[in-house]
Amino acid sequence: MTRWAMVADLRRCVGCQTCTASCKQANATPPGVQWRRVLDMEVGEYPAVKRAFVPVGCMHCDDPPCMHVCPSTATRKRADGIVTIDYDLCIGCSYCALACPYQARYKTDRASFAYGEPTPAEEQGFDPKRLAVATKCTFCVERIDAGTAIGLTPGIDAEATPACVNACISQTLSFGDIDDQHSNVFRLLAENRHFRMHEALGTGPGFYYLWDKKEEA
Repeated sequence: MTRWAMVADLRRCVGCQTCTASCKQANATPPGVQWRRVLDMEVGEYPAVKRAFVPVGCMHCDDPPCMHVCPSTATRKRADGIVTIDYDLCIGCSYCALACPYQARYKTDRASFAYGEPTPAEEQGFDPKRLAVATKCTFCVERIDAGTAIGLTPGIDAEATPACVNACISQTLSFGDIDDQHSNVFRLLAENRHFRMHEALGTGPGFYYLWDKKEEA
């Protein structure tokens, strides 16, 4: 089986927000909507205090709470682990946004643009189906599906890889199939200590964070 997942190396992220900007450009999300965000955190105790930058978004959970509360079955999980929203079925009730422990869902009732009138990129990417419904990161599923259909490998071939991963200037983000022992993400998880956000909730996030090398056995 294929299980698409994203990996963020917290030792590399510089908080530049390029992933956020590339996501907005690729998906034409309106002002205030950030499917890919970067949290700016302070960790440690004085005087050993450090800043940590943590990319977040939809975690594409194995057991997504958003799916279980959806009364219209608009939210679904594909066999490859990607959690999707069918805009034709979504009724905009926002139950999913309340259930999501990662604050990854948004709802925009009216069309809005960064400078009042839409830029050419916003006009080209505007999708009226995304108004008054739940929206979120999709792992750029259209790119994945189009790429794999012609034999490309997500996470290796840029045309089949999420926009945020392609744009990352510090190579913090990686994407691939964690069920494939030869994939880049499988290797990263095997070689490094990692965690998943709010893992204790049992959601099974498909987004992993690296924080240190594994000790030699």
